[in-house]
Amino acid sequence: MATQLYYLRQNVKIEPLFDQWYAWSHLIPPATAARNITERHLRIMDSYVTAPEIHAEAATNRRLLGGPFIDYGGQRVDEIASLRDHTKTACRHLVELSRMISELDGLLRAEARGYSLQSLYPRVPDGLRGYVELVYDLNNHPAFRLFESLLYKSRYYDSSLQSIMISEETSDDRPFVLSTPRLACAAALHWRIPFSDPALDTFFELKSTASELTTIMALVGAGASDEALVRSFLTPRPPPVYRPYCGPNGRWRYFGHACVLVETQGVSILFDPVLSYTYESAVSRYTYLDLPDVIDYVCITHNHQDHILIETLLQIRHKVRHVIVPRGGGSLQDPSLKLLLQAIGFTNIIELDVMEKVGDATVSITALPFLGEHCDLDVRTKSAYLVRVGARSLLFASDSCNIEPVLYDHIVRETGEAEVLFLGMECVGAPLTWLYGPLLTSKLDKQMDQSRRLAGSNYEQAIRMVERCGCREVYVYAMGQEPWLNHVMSLKYTEQSRPIVESDRLVRECQTRGMVAERLFGEKEMFLASG
Repeated sequence: MATQLYYLRQNVKIEPLFDQWYAWSHLIPPATAARNITERHLRIMDSYVTAPEIHAEAATNRRLLGGPFIDYGGQRVDEIASLRDHTKTACRHLVELSRMISELDGLLRAEARGYSLQSLYPRVPDGLRGYVELVYDLNNHPAFRLFESLLYKSRYYDSSLQSIMISEETSDDRPFVLSTPRLACAAALHWRIPFSDPALDTFFELKSTASELTTIMALVGAGASDEALVRSFLTPRPPPVYRPYCGPNGRWRYFGHACVLVETQGVSILFDPVLSYTYESAVSRYTYLDLPDVIDYVCITHNHQDHILIETLLQIRHKVRHVIVPRGGGSLQDPSLKLLLQAIGFTNIIELDVMEKVGDATVSITALPFLGEHCDLDVRTKSAYLVRVGARSLLFASDSCNIEPVLYDHIVRETGEAEVLFLGMECVGAPLTWLYGPLLTSKLDKQMDQSRRLAGSNYEQAIRMVERCGCREVYVYAMGQEPWLNHVMSLKYTEQSRPIVESDRLVRECQTRGMVAERLFGEKEMFLASG
């Protein structure tokens, strides 16, 4: 009798965890992880243990979505307290790193007056010495640069804190994850494994390659008591076979938010992969089933959790030939994406500086400057991408905020016009401290905080980009409207919300001018005509 073989069900969800918190891109680099532990995680857990009823009420308040409130309904207080105490012990080296970063920043503010910094090196906190360079800008403002590659080799990068939570997903109703740790759950299997472990590739290959139950149990370290749970994640039914695009020119498919797949000339390019699982839903969408068996290039535009989602990246790692990221890194607010991806198991990473490109005369990808969206912080790890397919050109501008339209005059002079534009218009955005607050070592004035937003282009900025780039098709995307983004974005728009009003205005104006224009939602497929 033949041994039964099983595939992983298409609705099996994995949540990457760091010390039981949902792992996003600031929880991988040691310095940003350290600051998030002390200035986000421990503060939230302290608050919950002290006043769980406040969190219970706030977590159900629509106006407070995405706020620092644990979503356990005021329950499981003892478990949160236990996790808090565990964090202080298991992450004590990172707690200490966070303290030293604050101390170093205070030292520079107090002592760096424009004179030589050499005398301050012996006063750098001991655990940071040799990991930082002290610098001035040309106006004598002091700062420090991190040697990130060395920090990843130090005790401050601890992959033993990483794990995977496996469960089934049956709806789009996922709670916001960045403010609530994951506690033990009977319906979920907790697999303690570093993100870089090749066993994860073997596990995700089960979506298309079957294996025996005993092999799968051993792979995830499951015991006999876990067999029923593991079985619930499996099916003997093979998935449908993916049929790659074989047309004459090319096509693009919108997978939701900023995730777009371009297939042409035997080359596949996937932008900012954030994917839905496959289950019954009222909103039609492409899912993991709709990805090619091999993805030639994954392009990451910038280091925000809705554009570089570890949950998705780990699941497609075995399919990816190259990852393209913008060049940057070295500062606390701007960690290197190349080093981050290498730390979680990617080995084929291409860093592109502004105006650099890969490809050939048939298909090429060029990195373009990307303004705004980062609260005026000195963040260089961000790129738009211009894709050329023969004579056709598609510009994926992500959350670019066109605060300086002349930039596009310079770009177009060098690259030519962009026929198709994909542009984000989340033009309100959260204030600086919502995302970057844990990295600050001194209090920011509230009015300053509110003025510096994680915002994309409004109508005026967007239409000027359309005009300068010579676009004939305009697609508004990266709006966070798809319900499967709720767990990392917590956006709830109405027809009166400013991003909707501004993007509607852009679409109408472009259509009035004879362009193809649409705000994308759910799924969309378009074919490229010959140039």
